[in-house]
Amino acid sequence: MQRFRRFSRYLSVLGLLTLLAACAEANLAVETTKVITRKEPDVSGPYKIGKPYQVKGVWYYPQADYNYNETGIASWYGPGFHAKQTANGETYDENDLTAAHKTLPMPSLVRVTNLENGRSIVVRINDRGPFVNNRIIDMSRRGAQLLAFEQNGTAKVRVELMKDESMLLAAKASAKGGDTVSPPPAAAPAGAVTAQALPPVGGNAAPVAATPAKPVQQSAIGAIQTPQVTGQVSVVPVKASNIFIQAGAFLRQANAQQLQMKLSSLGHQTRITPFMLNQQRFYRVQLGPIASVEEADKLLQRLIDNGHPDARIAVN
Repeated sequence: MQRFRRFSRYLSVLGLLTLLAACAEANLAVETTKVITRKEPDVSGPYKIGKPYQVKGVWYYPQADYNYNETGIASWYGPGFHAKQTANGETYDENDLTAAHKTLPMPSLVRVTNLENGRSIVVRINDRGPFVNNRIIDMSRRGAQLLAFEQNGTAKVRVELMKDESMLLAAKASAKGGDTVSPPPAAAPAGAVTAQALPPVGGNAAPVAATPAKPVQQSAIGAIQTPQVTGQVSVVPVKASNIFIQAGAFLRQANAQQLQMKLSSLGHQTRITPFMLNQQRFYRVQLGPIASVEEADKLLQRLIDNGHPDARIAVN
């Protein structure tokens, strides 16, 4: 009789373990399904580049810049914007891996790397902004969490457009209407144009004329894999970087030296660094390095108030 009871208890325990294993397997399947279904970016909004627009007296010129690669300061937004409409007509979700950019096409995919810790993720551009303190990208709350700057509010980052993936994503979105998807310019030098390169000071900056291009055919992008936004965080090696305020850029070195002399009264170290843009040598005038983003914001506003509206924050 005791053997029978022990055997019954054994069967009961065995059945319970089997049930728990089945439940665990079911839960794993559910979680796996969640991961898989979130890999495909939502393209509910149409493809949109948009016309030049003005915010707070500053003009912005959206374009499909497939060589886009910029360093600067990132921020994040969520409270007050969650569940509201984005610039391309989607519903903003602070828990999705999306971001706002002032000029890149919507949608497009960018890789954002935190230059302070090397954490790197892919996010989808579906909104316009940020328009505060010269930030270059506004991440969702989830994006800020994955890059580990949610608590700080800002971070030094590099933003790189993923050309092939963005073109495919744009082609899918354009099927719902919106702007025409164009291919990248032929023989365009990679990295030739970044937001660090300012036009010469001495007048309002004019938009760079883009070469007209024919629409992309579906067959031209058929070989590209479907874009994925998985939330996977890569950790890449990063070099030490500093924050500067770029006051202007000139074709003539003498003009850069003149501005450098003028800015020396502000009490910050200044420097002149050459760079190439469209096969022309420019000379940019920068103040710094600056100790913190907060200090950079204050110095930037001081320059703008003193007649340098094109001044901007740069990360080198």
